[in-house]
Amino acid sequence: MILNKKLQMKDKKRSLVTYLFPDSYIADQFRTIRTNIRFVTGETNKKVFLIASPGSGDGKSIIVANLAASMAQQKERILLIDANLRSPVIHTIFNLPNNKGIGNILRHRIPIKEAVCKTEIGKLDILTSGEASFNPAEIIGSELMEDLIKSAAAEYDVVLIDAPSVLEYTETRMLANYCDGVLFLLKRAKTELEKASEAIRVLELAQSQIVGAIMNE
Repeated sequence: MILNKKLQMKDKKRSLVTYLFPDSYIADQFRTIRTNIRFVTGETNKKVFLIASPGSGDGKSIIVANLAASMAQQKERILLIDANLRSPVIHTIFNLPNNKGIGNILRHRIPIKEAVCKTEIGKLDILTSGEASFNPAEIIGSELMEDLIKSAAAEYDVVLIDAPSVLEYTETRMLANYCDGVLFLLKRAKTELEKASEAIRVLELAQSQIVGAIMNE
């Protein structure tokens, strides 16, 4: 699926095309992705998906934000988790505070309900990265993170996770192992074939299942 999008705007919240411009061509493309995910997963109980890319700068955060907004418009309960503790972006896209999130849950054991932010988009909730960490890989790779994802899956219809690039940081491989499937993002004319192949091998070694790919222009 190719997403021909122009989302490089100074106001990041305006990048939520699926919410602000639901009748646009781009919004329709996201609806197609949403439908394809349903076809791929079928009647299974797969509901936790990691959006991954080989490198950085591929527009991954904006893609997952728009996909989450599109799904939430179908009256489903959606949780979008920003597991990029190194360079979090999701809170800026949705104009949310980032004082409570994953870091607070995993380091201080606060309840997930205290950290989740509600949005004005359907039943879309956001769990931001929260308190900064000096060792993201250790936090993300902990059993507490796996338990957090399981708890989220029990409460929501779909859980989408944004994470750092596959080849640059080890925690993304750990996250992939916790999830039901991976949506692999490629950027046309930027993602090198060799790096894409290497990222796929890494995800396969993490025993994760790639359920689809998104081509982003």
